[in-house]
Amino acid sequence: MDIVAKIVTKELDVETIRKDFPILQTTVHGKALVYFDNAATSQKPLVIINAIEKYYKETNSNVHRGIHYLSNKATNEFEASRKTIAAHLNASHEEIIFTRGTTEAINLVAFSFGEAFVKSGDEIIISHLEHHSNIVPWQMLCERKGAALKVIPITKEGELKMEEFKKLLSDKTKLVAVNHVSNTLGTVNPVEEIIELAHSKNIPVLLDGAQAVPHMKVDVKKLDVDFYSFSGHKLFGPTGIGVLYGKSKWLNQMPPYQGGGEMIKEVTFEKTTYNDAPLRFEAGTPNIEASIVLAKAIDYVNRIGLDVIAKHEHDLLLYTTERLEKIEGLKIIGTAPHKTAVVSFVVEGIHPSDIGILLDKQGIAVRTGHHCTQPLIDFYKIPGTVRASFAFYNTFEEIDIFVKALNKAISMLK
Repeated sequence: MDIVAKIVTKELDVETIRKDFPILQTTVHGKALVYFDNAATSQKPLVIINAIEKYYKETNSNVHRGIHYLSNKATNEFEASRKTIAAHLNASHEEIIFTRGTTEAINLVAFSFGEAFVKSGDEIIISHLEHHSNIVPWQMLCERKGAALKVIPITKEGELKMEEFKKLLSDKTKLVAVNHVSNTLGTVNPVEEIIELAHSKNIPVLLDGAQAVPHMKVDVKKLDVDFYSFSGHKLFGPTGIGVLYGKSKWLNQMPPYQGGGEMIKEVTFEKTTYNDAPLRFEAGTPNIEASIVLAKAIDYVNRIGLDVIAKHEHDLLLYTTERLEKIEGLKIIGTAPHKTAVVSFVVEGIHPSDIGILLDKQGIAVRTGHHCTQPLIDFYKIPGTVRASFAFYNTFEEIDIFVKALNKAISMLK
């Protein structure tokens, strides 16, 4: 029984939960690890580590292809995971496609949807807040098809200018693709309004949910979103696994992303017929172990409770923001009122990388740089930021350690 199974109250017992994450006991340069790089990837609980080991000890076999015991066992667990993920998103299991991560999920839509529906002169809308994974695939599509990429501008606080978004929507718009939550600023976008406005003109919407799914409940039916993507490694699961949700009405009209085994019904040298969704988008042997274990990660998070997680992380955000605002010369980048637990900042006269190096020497892991959002960083006319991003296993004591270490680093660099 993992530690979370022992929690019976609705108050988050962080110290109990932390015992479930072996890596949090690590020392770095002789200091206890303070891990504030959760927006890049989260740490893994024992239930995930053990599930990976168990798969290779007891189940390892290819799926959908064999009639022997292990193949049937692997196939059943693989498809059961798909159903768990579907239930978590309030989707049908036929609408859940396994990918390598959010990046591949977005690329899949950019290629397959683009092949089916985008032509010369059409337009794709993204926003100024996007990760490169939600910029470059659309640029490639536009170059391939002769389409145009339009960008929703933002305010200095890091919020979308919704009036400008309304002006961008037109008969030429074929898709709107925006993130649910900004990985750099933590801004939670008004996705309900975005979807409603787009749908009023019969325009489908893709949401990059990589930074949302680990922190909040996502109901794709309630949102009425057309495509939704996320990565397992940010959701306390394995790397190399992600999910694309797509409405059946779109998936059934989209050509395969890749060709090979699994995605076919019948192959002859003259003609190949393709499998139905979701298998038509899952060519080759999938990442079976990670696909199965991702469901374990979702179960783990749900047993803690996303509402409890959200409250704790919001409290961490407020506490950190209050502490950082007292540091002379420090400026928080991204001050939208609706944020997840991400704080990006700069310190006057000091390069973010120098701060990151000195924090690491004190055992603190943060991310520095452009965070794969170069256009956003360029908007603020800065070289990058220091980003601290939190998960439910982080503590207020860690924030105190971080702030003390940050003050020390700043004093050394001035």
